[in-house]
Amino acid sequence: MPIVGVLSGALVWGLIWYPYRVLQEAGMSGALATFITYALAMGFGVFMLPRVWRERSTFGGWALLLILSAGWANLGYVLGMLHGEVMRVLLLFYLAPVWTILFSFWLLGERLNRYGYGVISLSLLGAMVMLWEPSLGLPVPQNLSEWLGLSAGMGFALSNVTSRRAAHLSVEAKSFSLWLGTASLTLPFLLWQGGVSAQFTHITSGYWLMLVLMGLVLCATSFAVQYGVTHLSANRAVVLFLFELVVAAISSYFLATEAMELRDWIGATLIISATLLSGRLSSEKPVG
Repeated sequence: MPIVGVLSGALVWGLIWYPYRVLQEAGMSGALATFITYALAMGFGVFMLPRVWRERSTFGGWALLLILSAGWANLGYVLGMLHGEVMRVLLLFYLAPVWTILFSFWLLGERLNRYGYGVISLSLLGAMVMLWEPSLGLPVPQNLSEWLGLSAGMGFALSNVTSRRAAHLSVEAKSFSLWLGTASLTLPFLLWQGGVSAQFTHITSGYWLMLVLMGLVLCATSFAVQYGVTHLSANRAVVLFLFELVVAAISSYFLATEAMELRDWIGATLIISATLLSGRLSSEKPVG
């Protein structure tokens, strides 16, 4: 079930780009769409509040770190994708396994064996094959959007490691932290951006239905993902998350008529292989 939980997150995020793109074409900024969908996710998860409230005495630095890291991972990813070179931002974001190795060592005491480093390298190689454009140079940030993508990937890795470390928090509390963090960090950006009220005039009943469905899906998926990352090693979880690239490549082929090239198939094969082999990831020291 933890594996299913993480893969469900990869599946949803490999598909959810399409409704966000539809909303943007309808005149709604990515930031506003992100705020609305995560606010709706909190609304759908309101039944979790009693348990979250009972745990309030256990909240502390780990809960705050989870709120900030998860919130920035989601917001930074959207902003980077909207305003930068998509392939560059994706590549920088999916350096997350590198940061996960570091964060899991510092915060969890996880030490990969040689086989584990091989699986991580295989997954990163798959991402590089699918995303790297030689003409754009090495994956080093060149502008603000690329720094957003890189920092969002670091936030993503840190949020997964923090969720694993905060074993005293329930899955409900962790899920609510993710929604709260994303909505909270997006709100100041919307106030700075301005013109939010004008965007609401473009939201027809059909688009509201889409937003509601997205909020419901994010609510369910966030819960499943937090369950997964709580019960899997951080390094194994981040390899499973890379399956999102495979889903995104296939969905873009069918939904946006973007052809899959030979390198996409090779990269997808490498990532799937790493996913299947991720069960061999191990650490010499359990979570303390």
